[in-house]
Amino acid sequence: QVQLVESGGGLVQAGGSLRLSCAASGRPFASYSMGWFRQAPGKEREFVAAIRWSGVSTYYGSHYADSVKDRITISRDNAKNTMYLLMSSLTPEDQTLYCCAARLPAELYTTTAKKYDYWGQGTQVTVSS
Repeated sequence: QVQLVESGGGLVQAGGSLRLSCAASGRPFASYSMGWFRQAPGKEREFVAAIRWSGVSTYYGSHYADSVKDRITISRDNAKNTMYLLMSSLTPEDQTLYCCAARLPAELYTTTAKKYDYWGQGTQVTVSS
């Protein structure tokens, strides 16, 4: 198993940036493919980004939702057991709870929330206009 804890959310002005972190503990972080989702109250989880690891050197394949791909960057540091989501040009529409997720194996990613095995509690992002 792996435990996930998000951080880095908070209040930011529209147009600003935030970097979210997802710290993992338990089973080796490098074993997992990772993803970020966001969920507004009463709505389904929305895929934001995912990152896998081929197991070779520092190659990380990433994938983004079309709605945010020009404004976000997903990354991971296997040595620190941490994944990141850098978001820029934030708008009020980005305001919601952001959660990280993990699944096996590390080589494959998915945009489907139900295919992830482990979830963090989330970190709230609030964007003021």
